[in-house]
Amino acid sequence: MFKQKLIVAASAIALSSILSAITAMADDIQVLPEVRVTGGGTDFSAPGSLRDEIIKTESITPQDIEHANATNVLQALDNRPGIAVQVECSVCNVRTINLNNMPGRFATLLIDGIPLYSSTVSFYGLDSTNVLGVERIDVSRGAATSLIAPEALSGTVNIITKRPDKKEYVFTPEIGNFGSYGGNAYLATPLEGGAVAFSMDYRKHDTVDGVGMGISQYTGYERATGGLAYFLDDIGGFKIHGRVDLVDEDRGGGPLGNDYGTIRASLTGNPQPFNFSAGPHGSPDPNGWVAPDGVSGPDTLSNGENGVLYNGGLAGISQIITTQRGQGTMIGERKVGEGTLRLAAGAAYHYQDSFYGADGIYVADQKQYYLESSYKAPFGSAIVTFGANYRFEDLKSHGFSFQTNPGLDETGRTPTNGVDNYLYSVPGVFLEVYHAFLNDRLEVNGSVRYDQHNVFGGITSPRLNVLYHHTDALSSRFAIGQGFRAPTSFFEQEHGILQDTIIVRQITKAETSDNISYALNYASDRFSWTGSANYTRIRNFALLSPGQCDPADAACVAGVATGGDVAPSPGFGTATLFTSASDPVQFRTVDWVGTYQVTPSTALSLGLEKDTYTFTPGILNFSRPNERVYLSSDYVFGGWDLFAKLTWTGRQDLKQFYDYVDNQQYNLDGTPKPDESPSFSVVDVRAQYRLNKRFAFFAGVNNLFDYQQAKHDSFLWVDSTGALDVTHIWGPIIGRYVYAGLRLEL
Repeated sequence: MFKQKLIVAASAIALSSILSAITAMADDIQVLPEVRVTGGGTDFSAPGSLRDEIIKTESITPQDIEHANATNVLQALDNRPGIAVQVECSVCNVRTINLNNMPGRFATLLIDGIPLYSSTVSFYGLDSTNVLGVERIDVSRGAATSLIAPEALSGTVNIITKRPDKKEYVFTPEIGNFGSYGGNAYLATPLEGGAVAFSMDYRKHDTVDGVGMGISQYTGYERATGGLAYFLDDIGGFKIHGRVDLVDEDRGGGPLGNDYGTIRASLTGNPQPFNFSAGPHGSPDPNGWVAPDGVSGPDTLSNGENGVLYNGGLAGISQIITTQRGQGTMIGERKVGEGTLRLAAGAAYHYQDSFYGADGIYVADQKQYYLESSYKAPFGSAIVTFGANYRFEDLKSHGFSFQTNPGLDETGRTPTNGVDNYLYSVPGVFLEVYHAFLNDRLEVNGSVRYDQHNVFGGITSPRLNVLYHHTDALSSRFAIGQGFRAPTSFFEQEHGILQDTIIVRQITKAETSDNISYALNYASDRFSWTGSANYTRIRNFALLSPGQCDPADAACVAGVATGGDVAPSPGFGTATLFTSASDPVQFRTVDWVGTYQVTPSTALSLGLEKDTYTFTPGILNFSRPNERVYLSSDYVFGGWDLFAKLTWTGRQDLKQFYDYVDNQQYNLDGTPKPDESPSFSVVDVRAQYRLNKRFAFFAGVNNLFDYQQAKHDSFLWVDSTGALDVTHIWGPIIGRYVYAGLRLEL
């Protein structure tokens, strides 16, 4: 119902806008091309520039969002030095934000400074986070970046809502290959004593199979989002602003198409078009695959080898997820004495209904609340901020595990109600002191906060930031700090928890981080660059281990302890153990990015990134590169804006990340997966021509040269016994995407 209303509203707005434009054009005697002023030197929006703040902050502007043809926050952030979007499932396309190549659960997404995105939301909700009506997106990397979000162990991504300063209406329909189409609308107007803006976006995209296997490497989806931003200049002396956002998305992967009812009902057999022989190192039998140990496979393949003949129907390799979300924020500020009083509040409700193929069904409801009060004022020659905030998360889930009944019929399904429920209630207080020295050349910002977590107890998080201006053009930033994160079982292993009916929580400490970073920034009229180094150590790294002995099952524990015949297997007597790694995980990132304004109309950017990791193999579940290179050019002339970007990704140590020593991964033909991935490049191009101040046409190609991992190395893998999984991912999951659209402004 919500999605239908959004579509109807979008159609009505689109029709009225087009009619208005036609009428306006008929009244025009002459339409002159828009005059675009370029040049004037670099600013904080150019890659390599930083905002004039003590904390190292990079900004992504509306122009950057436009160049990326981004409709959500993930598309806007991807492929930047120290910032990446990682796919963690090739069938459901879970995507997370990786800052300094750390797992996505350590990045905190803020809306106007308010944290309302939990780890559960981050699995599928970030694809639906709209970037219409955005003034900018601020990215700060490191654990010392946020006073109010100590769980941002890798950094923060803060979406800043634009306040309308004029009447504005923008409508952008778009169409592309892979059956994709959609559009968005943005309507904004100043009011007496305030302003208001409405935005909405609708997208539809087919499932994509690049190698003829009949199994998607990219999910299909239908997504609708809507938002309302408001600004009130004087309510009891307060300046108030906030926003309300709604999301409705259906996505499905595995079998091609979106007939989800048919897919869910197909519980047995090997229906076409599944073809396990397709793609590199495909199986010798299109109906199944090899059991690499030569004995475990219960079936005989067409070539006589031991293997596994697929019998799970369309449902067995499918993941169908419905996400619905509503959230609201409100921020008020007013002068009190010599300082500023800030009050902030936020609330969110998130619903997820997931059909996880052969694993089971998972349904979750989550509520989140946030409250904050702070006061910032001069105190002598310093500026002091103190305050308190309260964060609340409540997740309740229910569902069924199919592991005790591989046939997937209605009998024998084991309930998993409340298997990963949690309730976190965290009041906290904070104090920050800022002082400038040496005639403002040296700026120092120190803070400390204390959180009383209802599960993990009291936690103190200190931080220190220093900014030194060597000259007007050259500056250094140094930061050191700590943070913590309360783990949640859903995020750590997603639907892997459905392999068992019990999660045994043995974790007793929150994940904690120690972070130190340095950045050197240079900015002149034509050239800006930033070089930075970042080190983070995560202690008590959270782990989930499915298929282990339930500590309450004495027979299973005794059998394993004595080396007997009793061993863990999915079903009764086993559990998923929720534990912490004994050794810390360490991340080191060194990167450099700069932009040179060659001419007033041409800018060139270069980015370099080097990463190293220290961890026990298998703890970091998804591969990460050691090197990346980024090249981009932006050329503006007349009504044209031409943009091109190349991203080169170096080799990845698959053997270490996927723990081949303890869990060798194999191709469907029984051969071992490669120890390293190849290096590869992806090129994106976009052109826009502005006909006049009302109309602009744009077209572009993402992944111009059609590089896909599936054409070099399948995302499917099996263990030595022939058990199948879909998480061997190191490269692009979708090929060349071509799109075109119209931008209409009134």
